[in-house]
Amino acid sequence: MVKKEISIEKVCYPMPCTIVGANIKGKANFLAVSWMSRVNDSPPLMMVSLGKGHYTNQGIRESESFSINVPSEMMVAECDYCGMFSGRDHDKSSLFEVFYGDLGKAPMIKECPYNLECRLVRTIELGEHEMFIGEIEAAYSDERYLLDEDVPDLKKMEPFILSMSNNSYLGLGREIGQAWKIGKQAAAGV
Repeated sequence: MVKKEISIEKVCYPMPCTIVGANIKGKANFLAVSWMSRVNDSPPLMMVSLGKGHYTNQGIRESESFSINVPSEMMVAECDYCGMFSGRDHDKSSLFEVFYGDLGKAPMIKECPYNLECRLVRTIELGEHEMFIGEIEAAYSDERYLLDEDVPDLKKMEPFILSMSNNSYLGLGREIGQAWKIGKQAAAGV
């Protein structure tokens, strides 16, 4: 079988849907973001990559903090709205019940099952984007979304992903194996 070379315009890579929060001139603002990831364990660091034209960037730089809010499938319309309209012209915070954690300057969304409060530690210029790296200062969740020992349960949270290849949102689906265990079965057969 020969692989066919295809366009890189719409890379087929599922990306988690989140809503990033930042205060701008003392007011909460939110932006739908899928370009985000954990980038370090100790200290725990998260990165979000935002186009330089986004209004939210100004707030992250001003307050030196941001939040990452993981919406449930029930919030797909609100998440999409936060990505379609600018906080320069629309008060997106009016869609949500906003709360603040220990930092007191990274707005978070109460309706989201999982929230991370991050202190900005570094900004990296990437051509058309800025990558903001933040240290996780605190994580928040309702008890109903947790397993034993305060571990978040993705099945209960029902997060969703963005497929850029066809511009659609997809649910996570089913568990297919245990990480760092299932590979031992493959190794046994080698």
